[in-house]
Order: sequence, then C-alpha cells, then structure tokens
Amino acid sequence: MTTPIQRALELRDEYGAADACAAELLCDRHPGDAVAFTFVQPDLSSVDVTFGELREKSRRAAAALAELGVAEGDRVATLMGKSQELVIALLAVWRLGAVHVPLFTAFAPGAIALRVTGNGTTFVITDGDQRAKLAPSADLPAERDWRIITTGVPQDDDVAFADLLENTGPAPESVAIGGDGVLVELFTSGTTGKPKAVPMRLGGMAGVVMYLEYGIDYADGDVFWNIADPGWAYGLYIAILAPMATGRRSMLVCSAFDPALTWRVLDHFGVTNFAAAPTVYRALRNSPVPDGVRLRRLSSAGEPLTPDVITWSKQILGLEIRDHYGQTETGMTVVNAWHPDLLADIKIGSMGHPMPGYTVEILGLDSDEPAPVGQPGRVAIATSSPLLLFREYRDAPEASAARFTADGRWYLTGDVASRDADGYLTFASRDDDVILMAGYRIGPFEVESVLTEHDSISEAAVIGVPDELRGEVLIAVAVATPGIDPDDTLTTDLQHLVKRKLAAHVYPRRIHYVPELPKTPSGKVQRYLLRQQFRD
Repeated sequence: MTTPIQRALELRDEYGAADACAAELLCDRHPGDAVAFTFVQPDLSSVDVTFGELREKSRRAAAALAELGVAEGDRVATLMGKSQELVIALLAVWRLGAVHVPLFTAFAPGAIALRVTGNGTTFVITDGDQRAKLAPSADLPAERDWRIITTGVPQDDDVAFADLLENTGPAPESVAIGGDGVLVELFTSGTTGKPKAVPMRLGGMAGVVMYLEYGIDYADGDVFWNIADPGWAYGLYIAILAPMATGRRSMLVCSAFDPALTWRVLDHFGVTNFAAAPTVYRALRNSPVPDGVRLRRLSSAGEPLTPDVITWSKQILGLEIRDHYGQTETGMTVVNAWHPDLLADIKIGSMGHPMPGYTVEILGLDSDEPAPVGQPGRVAIATSSPLLLFREYRDAPEASAARFTADGRWYLTGDVASRDADGYLTFASRDDDVILMAGYRIGPFEVESVLTEHDSISEAAVIGVPDELRGEVLIAVAVATPGIDPDDTLTTDLQHLVKRKLAAHVYPRRIHYVPELPKTPSGKVQRYLLRQQFRD
C-alpha cells in the first residue's frame, strides 16, 4: 500500500522528469472518451467535453498559434471566463511550450497592462465581452508588443478564436518543457511594490495533484466542483489543472456567483465534493438549501474559515467544512485533509497539519529557530520539501531574497500562526500588510498608487478591516492635498478611479481623511496603527 509521502515522491518524479510534457500529462494520456469537463449554464443546461475532443481542438488551435508565431517560452495571456474556449486555449498554449498568464475578468485596463507589458507576452486571448478593456487608453497604448485573439467580433488586427479551431495544418509536436519548465505565470500582490510574477513550473503539478487526492479526497464516483475563478491560483490549479492531470471530470459553471444558482447546481448535478472560499459559504447560509443536496466533502481555502460557518454546515448539511491553507507561490501546504489515510478530527479555527511533501515550521518572530508550542511565529516551509518548487519571482531579486531566511533553509510565507501540542497549525495574522478579501490576496500598494494619482490626494494608506461576509474589506486612509476640503463627492470619485484603473472588487469601501499618516522614523507608513484605529 502506497503511503502519502510515497505518493508525494512518485508525483514529484513524474511531473519533475526532464522529459515531462504538459500536453501529455494533462490530456493526451487519458482515454479519449473520458469526460474532462462539464460546462454548466445558468439555466442548468450543460455540455460534456471529453479528453478526446480537447485533444483534437487544442491541436488545431496550437497549429494556428504556431503559424501566428507563438513559440516555446512566449507568454500568452487569457482574459476569459469559464468556458470550453478557455480550456482549449490553455492546452494549445502548453502544447507549444508557451506560458499561460491568467487575467482575472474583473481586472481593469491598468491591472491588465501591468501583467502583459514587458514580460514577453505575444498574444492576449479574450472573451468578446472583455475586449473593450484592451482598447488603446492611458493604460494601454495603441502601439503594443502583443496581438489580440477574441471569441467575439474581431476588431482592427484581431484574430477570431473560431478561426483557430478551423486550422487544418499539421499539428506541431507537443513540446516537452520538463519539470523545470514554466507552465503558468501568475501575479501576486505584495505590500511595498508592484504585483510580482510567480513562475509555476510543470514540476509544481505534483503538489497540485497531491492536494486534489489527499486534501480534497476526490474519489471514484465523486461529482467534483471547485467554484473558484480560474483567474486566480485556487481556481486554475484545482478546478482545471488538477482534474485534468488525474483524468477526472471537473464542473465549470459559466456564470457569476449567485447563492441560489449554486444550490440549484449542487442539487441538480448531484455534487458530492465541493470547494470554495469562506465568502461563498457565508453567502450560501442566507439562501434556502434544496432537499436533494448530497455532499460528501466540503473544503475551504483562500482565507481563514470562521467557526460560525463550520457550525452552520454541520447543523444544516450534516457535514463539516474543512479549512486548507496555501499560496500562489507554494500551492496548498497545510490542510485538514479529507483522505482516509490522513483524516483526523478538526479543531475549529485550525488550518490543520502540513500536507505530506511539505515540511512546515513555525519560526520565532525574531529568530530563525522554531517558536515554542503555542507561541505565534512565522509560517515557514523547508526548502528541502520535495513538493516546494518556488525559487524566485521573475525580475524581482530583492523581493525574492526576502522570501527566504539568510541560510536558505526556509521559505517565509509572510503569515503568522501557532502550533499546538498536537501539531495543529492555527492562522493568526499576516506579518505583512496583504489583505485577504473573499479569498483574494490584495496588496495595498497598487490601490494606494491609484488613489494618489488623484490631484486631491497627497498620500494614502490602504488597510483591511473585518467584514462578516468577505472576511476583510478594504478601507483607505488618505491625506488631502493642501487647500482641498474632502467630501462625499471626492470619496465617490476615488472609489470609481480604483474600479476603473484596477478592478471593481478592490475599491475602498470607506475612505477616512486625516491630516497625516503615522510613520516610522524612516518614513514607512505604520499600517498596523491604522488597523487598530479604524478596524471598528
């Protein structure tokens, strides 16, 4: 019988092999008639797509992209919702050895530009209803390094996505990028600079598959649905990549989140294994539960899971929600695992135990030695962990170095937790200023930069404050330009500016105006003092 750690090492060797090929591992090796995805519409109509169909269509699309000049190592971004076209595009990109750059569909032009400019992006594939965001603007100049492929009506020199699928040229040989090759380039937000590019290597699929098998326990007979958006790590890794790697079906609902629709889908399709952020569960509490729901596993990730949500699920659904912890850089590393080999009682408030393949330690707040049991410390992962592949951010050496201890033994997550006598880890806080809202990690710097673009604002600091539904929401504390008397109109203007330049979900829900921001002697804003002052 294979033990969990043996399985972790098997996966490391499989996906980390020098001749590993993404197209083969994710699609081509699976039976052609096996269903890969069920795409569900808001009216509950659905379409099953097999691995054989994905293989054929992605080969055609890859041939067309190759003719357009896409080559190994190029970045190809997708500004797309959940759809067949998205999955076909991803497979086509990976067949060529190119790198996928996910763009969240809530991003505004400024956030998009930051992620596709100067990084080797050659094409942006977009849904028709997102195409307007790519038009020339203050953020996106008319002269750009990349072209557009659209599922809608082509404009200017756009390429129609439908034309990719009509290509009859010979399919190129799928490129074997090896376990060290970059599969995805996701961006994460920090506290003192622009979002940083995180290379997700093909070898990192070992941790993704390990989590699906042991953390979530996707078992034979399950109907699996991870509701997270594929523009973010948890949705891309666990709703698309992991099921494809294991040859199992995943459901993708082609609609914005709606609690009533979510219950209908869970009921109608007989979902047994469901994963979502705590925000989703909190919203589901306020909507009637159908009689036919037959869930077997409930998992949560993205932000700490509060006790009230677990209590509700046990009372109403007869099943506890299990909290899991991870990062874009590392994948899921600490879990209240569902797999029978790792199943243990949960401690409400705890994120569980390290997943096999990761050595997780709680280091002292002021030293690189383990903190005493029960004392808060920095969450660190041993760099010797067989499933940890993160090494550096692209083109950000200082930020990369800050993620590791001086001796290189530990990767520092930036989070604070404690370990009890039974080995359970409990999240306490972040040791930086990243905000966790509805499962999204948001760095304040981007939002602050937009706020200070306004002529009426000289300085701004963004913090997270508790919110019953979303876990945290953003508020801003701003210093007005001399001579400006802030009012509600200015607040509305600033909120719209953030929505337009970045994304609708990151706008500050409140803006407080102060004469000055608290700072250290070196001039660094002391956001923790603002959190203490404005958290209520």
